Amino acid sequence: MNQLQVIEQNGMRVLTTAQLAEAYGTDIKRISENFSRNKDRYKIGKHYIELAGGELKSFKQANPQIAESLKFASLIYLWTEKGAWLHAKSLNTDAAWTAYEMLVDEYYAVKEQSQLSTEQLTSMLAARLGSDVVELKQDVAEIKQQVSEVREEITLNHGQQTVLHHEIKKRVEFIKDNYELTSKQIYSQIHSQLRRAFAAPKYFLVRRKDYEEAISWVRSWRPLI
Repeated sequence: MNQLQVIEQNGMRVLTTAQLAEAYGTDIKRISENFSRNKDRYKIGKHYIELAGGELKSFKQANPQIAESLKFASLIYLWTEKGAWLHAKSLNTDAAWTAYEMLVDEYYAVKEQSQLSTEQLTSMLAARLGSDVVELKQDVAEIKQQVSEVREEITLNHGQQTVLHHEIKKRVEFIKDNYELTSKQIYSQIHSQLRRAFAAPKYFLVRRKDYEEAISWVRSWRPLI
């Protein structure tokens, strides 16, 4: 992944569609298509920021390094960390999940408050207050939907992680003598296929609602030869 030009908007780090596509090893068209197909799952202000008109003009002036590539754009989307996660989920490739982990660790990482200027802190506070006001105006149906989404994404607790890890180890030990593969190769396959099957960047980040299914999947899994 090339060094990304840092972009900040509304007090948070964001990425342009072009940057996100480059990071995930895909193209702008694929990112845009995934967004269009799943637009009802993306929340403005939470997963992305939409810029047009005067706001877009100010953004281009503040970011001359990337303004040239956006010269003819009349509307752009800037992707937050949560928006990047949804795109990684849509692509669901090892490369995208690996890139997402790097983005979280190296790009979206929150700055220490002591390093921020008074102007930046004021901007962040204003953005958060504005976000709070928007949330307070949401209707009950939308709030219920958000709660439902959060519950869906809760990952395994420590006990469930331990059991799943044990089942993986037990499965590998049970079948390893039946294949001309090393234990390392079998472990690599089962972890990789489990991540893809349950759209999780790591086995211990499988969603809690998928726990029983994941256990059954592991118990019947066989490696590809």
